[in-house]
Amino acid sequence: MKTVDLICQCPPLNVFSIQLVVTISSASFADGVPVWTVPKSHSGERVKNGGLTPLFSAEPSPALKKTSPVQTAEQPSGLEVSSSNEEVTDMEEIKEEDLGVLDDQRGIILHLLSQLKLGMDLTRVVLPTFILEKRSLLEMYANFMAHPDMFLSITAGATAEDRIVRFVEYYLTAFHEGRKGAVAKKPYNPVLGETFHCSWEVPRDNVRPLRSQGQKEPASRDPKNPPHQDAPSGAGCYRVSFISEQVSHHPPVSGFYCECPEKSMCVSAHVWTRSKFLGMSIGVSMIGEGTLCLLEHDEEYVFTLPCAYARSILTVPWVELGGKVTINCAKSGYSATVTFHTKPFYGGKVHRVTAEVKHNPTNTIVCKVQGEWNGTLEFTYSSGETKVIDTAKLPIIKKKLRPVEKQERNESRRLWQHVTKSLKEGNIDKATEHKHRLEEHQRGEERQRTAENSPWTPKYFSKEGDGWIYNNPLWKSH
Repeated sequence: MKTVDLICQCPPLNVFSIQLVVTISSASFADGVPVWTVPKSHSGERVKNGGLTPLFSAEPSPALKKTSPVQTAEQPSGLEVSSSNEEVTDMEEIKEEDLGVLDDQRGIILHLLSQLKLGMDLTRVVLPTFILEKRSLLEMYANFMAHPDMFLSITAGATAEDRIVRFVEYYLTAFHEGRKGAVAKKPYNPVLGETFHCSWEVPRDNVRPLRSQGQKEPASRDPKNPPHQDAPSGAGCYRVSFISEQVSHHPPVSGFYCECPEKSMCVSAHVWTRSKFLGMSIGVSMIGEGTLCLLEHDEEYVFTLPCAYARSILTVPWVELGGKVTINCAKSGYSATVTFHTKPFYGGKVHRVTAEVKHNPTNTIVCKVQGEWNGTLEFTYSSGETKVIDTAKLPIIKKKLRPVEKQERNESRRLWQHVTKSLKEGNIDKATEHKHRLEEHQRGEERQRTAENSPWTPKYFSKEGDGWIYNNPLWKSH
């Protein structure tokens, strides 16, 4: 049976939620460490108010296009990545089977595990094709923006304290929708130059207004709202745009950017992951940080990411988050510490999380959180006020994107359409064959670039220090 990389992912940080990815590369992708990245703060450059720049796009320069001897991406032409009148609501419902590992598949995994040692780096380990999930890793990151209304509500906070609490709310509720099933499966490993574009239209009434002192916010969204909302198009909505690009292959790095010009806010992100074999589980360390910019308030929020663990890899694989992460706003002096608790060997709950929001100058705890990141979260404020959020009841706003036939050849849905179709049909051999063709084409292009000493140039992102920054972020407008 042919094999491919395995990524046991856990919800990212969207771009900001936290994707926990175990990348286990086949020989064709063996150089370098698995990655999902979140950029460093903008080299000390201050966030500035002013003009708003939309996401930009270039004419097609697909990763699989053969007309150019060396595949380097063209620079943005000044056109929007995706025109709102071309986009349609995503009606694709990808549901993964939660049956776990079948008997014939378990033998393959057992043979593989017999060759591993505890603590071994899994970068070069080959795992079987039947773990494939029906979407690209780049699209998975977009799915962490399933609550863009909560994202937009951050900048509407009346005070710095309110804004960081709202960010913590968004951060903690962003993980649950990134997964499409209980079983940990592998999304497609993006090819170099692959991109994913989408947007959300958020009804203005869904974005929480400024909260005055002592005013109690609702415990959850309007119960009359359905779990999935199709936002009406037009002037009654804010538009949130998202773009991701595979900017490097050795090591594999993805760049992410999301913005709402009308609300003067954006997020840049990239992350580096390292995975280790832990016996009957796989551990993933997330190295990197992300930056949320609120231009209206001249604030930057720098956040880190938790570790992830793929458990029960011989039976029904599942993912839990673990470790301590931080959120810091240097200007306001507020910070938050979020701890993702792993389940004890005996007893204890799964997916438990606790958090504290602190005002550093006065050493005052202004908010405490406890609960489960994929269940119910309880917020307790210093005033004694409490609020409960049930992530399962939060309405999800579906993303909008161009139909496959209108996408460039290197966009995720179009690039992987034949693999996805084969997986839906249950034809694993055919899916592996289509994926193998994409990999072979990428290897050929890489050999050609090496022979001509012509490195790949990403279309939308540029390397800055240890990270990758979107070429036209809002904070660079002035």
